[in-house]
Amino acid sequence: MSLFEKYLSVWVALALALGLALGQLFPAAFAALAAFEYANVNFAVALLIWAMVWPMMIGIDFTGISNAFVRPKGLIITVIVNWLIKPFTMAALGVLFFQHVFAGLVPAADAPSYIAGLILLAAAPCTAMVFVWSHLTKGDPAYTLAQVGVNDTIMIFVFAPLVALLLGVAEITVPWETLLLSVGLYVIIPLVAGIAARRILLARGGAPALDAFMVRMKPVSTTGLLATVILLFGFQGGAILANPLIIALLAVPILIQTYGMFALAYAAAFAWKVPHQIAAPCALIATSNFFELAVAVAISLFGLNSGAALATVVGVLVEVPVMLSLVAFANRTRAKFAAFETEPA
Repeated sequence: MSLFEKYLSVWVALALALGLALGQLFPAAFAALAAFEYANVNFAVALLIWAMVWPMMIGIDFTGISNAFVRPKGLIITVIVNWLIKPFTMAALGVLFFQHVFAGLVPAADAPSYIAGLILLAAAPCTAMVFVWSHLTKGDPAYTLAQVGVNDTIMIFVFAPLVALLLGVAEITVPWETLLLSVGLYVIIPLVAGIAARRILLARGGAPALDAFMVRMKPVSTTGLLATVILLFGFQGGAILANPLIIALLAVPILIQTYGMFALAYAAAFAWKVPHQIAAPCALIATSNFFELAVAVAISLFGLNSGAALATVVGVLVEVPVMLSLVAFANRTRAKFAAFETEPA
């Protein structure tokens, strides 16, 4: 591991601070970048996610995807946590904190909106960044791709009725433009480009050429991650500085939920003897969120300046540093799973 990778959390913290500072110093530039979007999908962020995800797609041996269905333990854990546990625990945490614990700190009229935003965040499993977390834990990339595919398929059918149930509304209109555009930009395009690049590299120089290219591309992925953090915090710097107390309060249930869901999925994988290259991504996939979809639905239901929209944005800001801490924990505990490497996953 290079010095840069070893202290990645430090660079992320610096990128966070730099993003906040640049957002205040050059608000017009960040406003222009923020406006470069369609259906709440920002194309500047999409380009940076391509930089992160495309090299990882090149490393996928697609013959291994079938193993995810032959060895389905990791898939089962991910699906159960994402769809049968996570949205309901977040709803409970939202009610606990914003109707009871924080009742004297926020206006009672705003509490339902904050709770709704937290629910929307938890009901949308992540699509793109999971490839980054999987890569950082040396996860099985083919298995991770299968997990993302299964999650996205379930989301198409389950997201709207689940959110409608938890929010107590009659009907949720899914922003299909956001959902489909995000999946297309963050998964399908880099996947197709990765397949093409992999075939070209193998045809020209075999496995050594592929490995050498992957090594050269590693700094590109890391740089894309740091640049994404700078952009996200630059975009939301005004909201953070204008609402520091609310930001901090919203972060509390999000942090509890994030660490709790990781602990649940990781412990289940350990108890079920799932190999680490599947267990770590499995727990991380069960933890992270599809914030573009959550933000889009929050805006459509409650408005751009609503508490729900702000709650989903806080989820965006919390995710990267928190997920990096979980990546570090997963890497430190890899040896605990050593005995499971020959177990069916």
